[in-house]
Amino acid sequence: MQATRIIAIRHGETAWNVDARIQGHLDIPLNDIGLWQAGRAGAALANEPLATIYSSDLARAQATAQAVADTTGASLVLDSGLRERCFGNFEGRTFKEIEQELPEQALRWRKRDPDFVPDGGGESLAMLKSRIQHTLDRLAAPHMGQQIALVAHGGVMDVLYRLATHQDLQAPRTWELGNAAINRLLWTPEGLSLVGWGDAQHLEGAARDEIFS
Repeated sequence: MQATRIIAIRHGETAWNVDARIQGHLDIPLNDIGLWQAGRAGAALANEPLATIYSSDLARAQATAQAVADTTGASLVLDSGLRERCFGNFEGRTFKEIEQELPEQALRWRKRDPDFVPDGGGESLAMLKSRIQHTLDRLAAPHMGQQIALVAHGGVMDVLYRLATHQDLQAPRTWELGNAAINRLLWTPEGLSLVGWGDAQHLEGAARDEIFS
């Protein structure tokens, strides 16, 4: 049976990633390291045949996707279905601030309660999984026999991994969600399967001095 080959990439680093501050739907740009990471991902994928690049419409993902579009020549399509989980009132706070200011909610979050919805219009893990599954099916179905790229966020990458490995939303995470790492999956109407995860070779062995040169 034919499948849609997927290259899934988390956006490059932001200042808020460094600060452990929740971004969610807030539109935070890449920092200098993130821009460098995006460029390295683009270079690593330069010879990959891509039918289309689908990206979250948030700036940090869009800038990462644009770096891949620049090297591959593939068209870039923005899709809000690939956005990070909405964290409601958590957004803009650091992990430490959430623990101090909202301890009961922080506990449910830490325990990965699939039905916990952060106050202020947030999404539960179950809601996020449903959204990503629907978006994945919608984007991948027209590309059977082709390869596409999905550029999104840590929470989205986590859901994709769980879907591909049939792990519960509450299962402890034992896999990396590295900024600008390259992940490979196969999609068929029957579901998602894992090909490779967390390839960050393109981010190694290159002097960080490049960032500021």
